[in-house]
Amino acid sequence: MSTAKRTLDPKKVPLGITPTLWWNDDFLSIDIDIPFGQCVSEMARAGFHGCSIGHKYPKDPVVLKRELDLRGLRVSEPWTSTYFTNKGMKQQTVDSFQKEMAFIKSLGASDMVVAEFGGAVNPLPVALFANRPIFDTKQWDDLFEGLNHLGRISNENQMRLCYHPHMGTGVMIKEDVDRLMANTDPKLVHLLLDTGHLAFAGADPLEVTLQYGKRIKHIHLKDVRADIVKKVRDENLSFQDGIEDGVFTVPGDGAIDFVPIFEALAAADFEGWLVVEAEQDPAKANPLQYAKMAREYLRKKLGW
Repeated sequence: MSTAKRTLDPKKVPLGITPTLWWNDDFLSIDIDIPFGQCVSEMARAGFHGCSIGHKYPKDPVVLKRELDLRGLRVSEPWTSTYFTNKGMKQQTVDSFQKEMAFIKSLGASDMVVAEFGGAVNPLPVALFANRPIFDTKQWDDLFEGLNHLGRISNENQMRLCYHPHMGTGVMIKEDVDRLMANTDPKLVHLLLDTGHLAFAGADPLEVTLQYGKRIKHIHLKDVRADIVKKVRDENLSFQDGIEDGVFTVPGDGAIDFVPIFEALAAADFEGWLVVEAEQDPAKANPLQYAKMAREYLRKKLGW
């Protein structure tokens, strides 16, 4: 089993995991009633240092920090949707972002993760690839302006704005990522590398890593099952159909070769969160089992 020849620095790259192994935050029916306490306890038991925020987490930051501290966990990021491409929603987007930033900053986190959800179809029971939004020039310009604005707010608060290309949205395929990167300020808008979403959309995560390594400041590490990706395309399935059929899994359990990605990130001197994610049905994929599988895979590939 090959290991990355040039590895990431464990002192600069904490390992996190998302609660989407235990329940789904977009599709609430994908849930077997695992409570918050069990989720974060199993995250710690599997050997992770931190986690992203899920809908079952305590809303009081004091309570949440106490529960995470008890298990030796930190917060890696929140999720904040933006709606700059929807007419009249700029101020609402900015206000929501600032509220979330204040919450997450009080917990000691440093990264704000955003994705533009104007016109997004991923929550809808419609064919994913056929219906995803295509932005016009005005919408793109509004998005660039809005993200640069949020980036300035983030910088003023010693935070980093990390953009997440996402299935079912207007920034989904490689060409979308290129356009976003070319038209936003690299000092204000960083890239979140989500290996699973990129591969699902038809992009090569390694190519994206090599091209934008210095702008990548946050990583969601998940794998894809190639046969399910093909099924979603061929049968015009929805995003939820794909998740329930198992399109995503933890790194090492699917089609992506992560070793060259790790080497490219190391070459770019990546510093930031490496967050395992797998939007799976916990009734079909035992969360603790898959969390431990992911941690063991990272141990073998990274050497720590």
